[in-house]
Amino acid sequence: MLTVTPILPRFGAEVSGVDISKPLSDADRQGVIDAMAKWGVCVFRNTGLDDESHIRFSRYFGRLELAPAMPGGRKGRLNHRELFDASNLDANGNINRDPAAMTYRKGDRLWHTDSSFMEKRTSYSLLLAHQVPKEAGETWFADTRSAYEDLPQTTQDKIKNLKGENSLWWSRKLAGADISDETIDSGLKAVHPIVHTHAPSGRKALFIAAHTKDIVGMEPEEGRRLIRELIKFCVQPQYVFKVKYAPGDLVIWDNLCTMHRGGEFDAENEARDMRRTTVREGTEPHSTADDDPFTQLFTGMPKTLARGQAPAPAER
Repeated sequence: MLTVTPILPRFGAEVSGVDISKPLSDADRQGVIDAMAKWGVCVFRNTGLDDESHIRFSRYFGRLELAPAMPGGRKGRLNHRELFDASNLDANGNINRDPAAMTYRKGDRLWHTDSSFMEKRTSYSLLLAHQVPKEAGETWFADTRSAYEDLPQTTQDKIKNLKGENSLWWSRKLAGADISDETIDSGLKAVHPIVHTHAPSGRKALFIAAHTKDIVGMEPEEGRRLIRELIKFCVQPQYVFKVKYAPGDLVIWDNLCTMHRGGEFDAENEARDMRRTTVREGTEPHSTADDDPFTQLFTGMPKTLARGQAPAPAER
């Protein structure tokens, strides 16, 4: 029987009582969906999942995006393109100390929502811990539904019809990558409302974070100031918690009602092997599609990042 233990009064829960390494019953699948609709983030401990069962479990919730194909047909570290590599490891399983790759990973430390820079948004991300550092390496989560509900009415009125322009390369620039504005502006971007109704719960949520470069119709300085203010509001202590991992732990979060960021750890000396599946919004369980948007995105990776053959967007 599914057991749900809240982490914060309105956000996050530890879930137990179901073996997610085995095929799910309809009742258990619906129980996970209901828990996600209410809590936004669900933590499953000591799951026993491997790559194949991680993918199989994820397919219960929709179509899985594919990680970018490696240039020149090179083989990546992982055997399944349904898995995004959220580690600090190279293709041979060694710690990747390449400066470009390390700069790319710094973007994971900013508050963000997975794939908001894509036209087709991500609903669930499912992150499985394989190897974790001795200290730190947590993931932090923020509740964008409760934060929106607690905004002053004047702010809600001001932002209700605004749209944000999102770019992966913009967040990498914020994290310190040497990327020109011209490169960002010529690359792939996606425009999404910064306030939307989270369909599973019927609650309104903010959809804004580090990938959000500009507010459509606003001067850049004004729009970026608003973006920073909204992010700062969302990450106040009452909306935030962190997850400390052990190998085998799985966290599911709904990108349409949360923000998250990776915690610091000794990335030059300790391995952190995390693997993530990504569910496309509004798709049916076990469905597939012919498009490959992440390969298209990474074909245009800025040269300053491509030198390090940076991994596919991971925990972001």
